[in-house]
Amino acid sequence: MKLRIAFLTLVCSAGLVGTAHAQKSEDDVPKEYRPPKGMCRVWLDKVPPKQQPAPTDCPTAVKNRPSNGRVIFGDDYKDGADKGGKRELPIIRKFIDSSKKP
Repeated sequence: MKLRIAFLTLVCSAGLVGTAHAQKSEDDVPKEYRPPKGMCRVWLDKVPPKQQPAPTDCPTAVKNRPSNGRVIFGDDYKDGADKGGKRELPIIRKFIDSSKKP
């Protein structure tokens, strides 16, 4: 029984390593080819950056993503300029906070 559990653990671990290695990071997309904020882009594997499809709206990109591609979201990318400075509160929080002030 212990040998069986050890074998299954080994097989599952090997499977997880394979899937983790297969996942690609969005860091391999050059900065100049990232979609603008509020838009998305289908990024095809093994296709040069100059031949990638143009940015489009996100629902269309998700709907038309082929099996050899992925969707890059423009809102997800941070170039390091935003270091966590002062941020606006969501509108609901503004309303609640302003009602507490005398």
